[in-house]
Amino acid sequence: MGGGDGTDEERTGTARRRFAEAAREDRPDLALLCLLIGAEAATRGSLRRERDTGGTSGTGIAAGAALGAGADPVDEEAAVDRLVDEGQAELDRLARLLPFRRGRAPAEWAAALERTLGRELGFGGSAPDYRRLESSLLPEVLRRRRGLPILLSVVWTEVARRAGAPVYGVALPGHFVVGFGDPAGGHVLADPFGGGTQLGEDELAVMVAGATGGSPLSAAALRPAGPLETVLRILNNIRAWAAPRPERSGVRLWAVELSLLLPHHPGRLRFERAQLLVERGHFLRGAREMEEYADVVAAMEPNAAENVRRAARAARARLN
Repeated sequence: MGGGDGTDEERTGTARRRFAEAAREDRPDLALLCLLIGAEAATRGSLRRERDTGGTSGTGIAAGAALGAGADPVDEEAAVDRLVDEGQAELDRLARLLPFRRGRAPAEWAAALERTLGRELGFGGSAPDYRRLESSLLPEVLRRRRGLPILLSVVWTEVARRAGAPVYGVALPGHFVVGFGDPAGGHVLADPFGGGTQLGEDELAVMVAGATGGSPLSAAALRPAGPLETVLRILNNIRAWAAPRPERSGVRLWAVELSLLLPHHPGRLRFERAQLLVERGHFLRGAREMEEYADVVAAMEPNAAENVRRAARAARARLN
């Protein structure tokens, strides 16, 4: 087996099985899916070099420490259950911290979340958070109260939803935010990465232009993002984090494999998985999967299929 971080690609595991089941529910639970991504990271030992050496941020979420590559299946199942239960309980607890008030307008909901989560509890993000795997894992974001825009938006939406707010995620180009109210009517947008500050049209335009190189804000960019769309974007972020770090190819591999469990995913992820298997020393398995992928795309992209078959032959040659 090749280098990496100790990941055992042969093992399915509790977190992965539950993730596949949750992704196929009629109404996928966004918090559950994100917590299971965190459990997968802990199960695969991906956080051993990422976890803070200091104490927790007061959340009490510690089940990840009980997970590790090679854990007993019974212990692993119990630890995954505990991590998920503690994560859901923490989101429930945060929702109870919001002051109760009937008939809040969208801007009032946004202000309440900004005050409680942003100012009082310190949830937010900064540039260094983009360099940490933990910033893409919900259990760790709840523990550290720091994360990427999309994970902080998951915290905002899940806490607000539990409190009864009309809330939804918005997958802007390059930056995930949260909407309160009616997406087709009266609503406001807030930026959890900035502590929950509300965004006016000017701020939105600057944010989108910075991510797209000057393209204007479109109505399509403001539509609500569904749970599976959000989860795939989170996994894409993890893949992007791991890609320039060859020593973390195991992280990239499990992120690809979780993506492949989603009902709708880019087909090219199958080729990426095959490439990663080869990189990690699984030459025959990687070559076989490349050949299977080439068979699928041959009718539509014959040149691309031949390139994939050439890569498969090169992978087999590495056994000699």
